[in-house]
Amino acid sequence: MLKAIYPGSFDPVTNGHLDIIERASKLVDTLVVAVLENPNKSSSLFTVDERKEHLRMVTKHLGNVEISSFKGLLVEFANEIDAKVVIRGLRAVTDFESEFQMALINRSLNTSVETFFISTSVEYLYLSSSMVKEVAMFGGNIVDMIPAEIKDFVLDKYKK
Repeated sequence: MLKAIYPGSFDPVTNGHLDIIERASKLVDTLVVAVLENPNKSSSLFTVDERKEHLRMVTKHLGNVEISSFKGLLVEFANEIDAKVVIRGLRAVTDFESEFQMALINRSLNTSVETFFISTSVEYLYLSSSMVKEVAMFGGNIVDMIPAEIKDFVLDKYKK
């Protein structure tokens, strides 16, 4: 049984994230979408629990997807849940450089965990959580950027 982790901040989850989740879920028996609890990021739009709930909402149609969170090193979390694969999405060459470096570091820390890269679908090349937040903050249309289930949650954060 092959278990994989798709880690990220998911603040908020975008259609690009969901695209990677849906495609990766077809490749493994279990996909754990894991929200990183990063103590260095105090400017998060949503709490870790809110992000996990949003992920549950947008992945409920995927029977082999589990939602979790973790602190610390990804490879240690992989050991805890017996995952052998880390899924990383790539949008552009600049993503590849940093993701490749991270994959090499993870491999040096734990040789039993492999990293699989999945290229984003063309329609989501421009998407990032940061861009979604910026567009929403200035009142732009985010309908095609995020799953419909979480649109109101994002917009409500900027109404306050």
